[in-house]
Amino acid sequence: MKIAEDGPAPLDLSQIDFEALSRRFEKSKTKNTDLEVLKAAIRAQLDKLIRINRTRTDYLDKFEELIETYNRGSRSIEELFEELLKLSRSLNEEQTRHVREKLTEEELTIFDLLTRPDPALTEEEKVEVKKVVRQLHERLQDVLVLDWRKKASSRASVLTAIKDTLDEGLPRAYTPEIYDKKCASLFEHVYEAVSA
Repeated sequence: MKIAEDGPAPLDLSQIDFEALSRRFEKSKTKNTDLEVLKAAIRAQLDKLIRINRTRTDYLDKFEELIETYNRGSRSIEELFEELLKLSRSLNEEQTRHVREKLTEEELTIFDLLTRPDPALTEEEKVEVKKVVRQLHERLQDVLVLDWRKKASSRASVLTAIKDTLDEGLPRAYTPEIYDKKCASLFEHVYEAVSA
């Protein structure tokens, strides 16, 4: 492991053999240190995943809950380590989910914003939503101009692109209330995340 100026480099969770790590932890005489290294690696991975897609905060909530139960004495260090290993595996799966969904990372973020926490969708409806996601992603490329946030007309063009694309393609599961929330959420995301 390389040593950076501010301490050891974070572990790459995708490169970890979790079974070997678990066996090593059982015999370790430095369990507290091993636990802190794993926590730091998970925190770094969470920061990266959430920076890309803010709908992943449920993983951060789970991580913080695990740490909190350990700090309250509700979990042993061994139990916490095992739970953190499970969370690490989940993070690795989440990191590659866009490939399984056949979407880019940006498209997956839009998909997640449209599908989490509601509405409940059938597999066919999810396919429809993915089609809308791709259309919206392409449409946004046309309306996101330089300094688009500074001009009311440019902001309006972005919002209109979002509303029109969603209105044209979303399945019936999206009630008018859900549609309005999703439009607002997507505009907020684009406003915060996309610079042009």
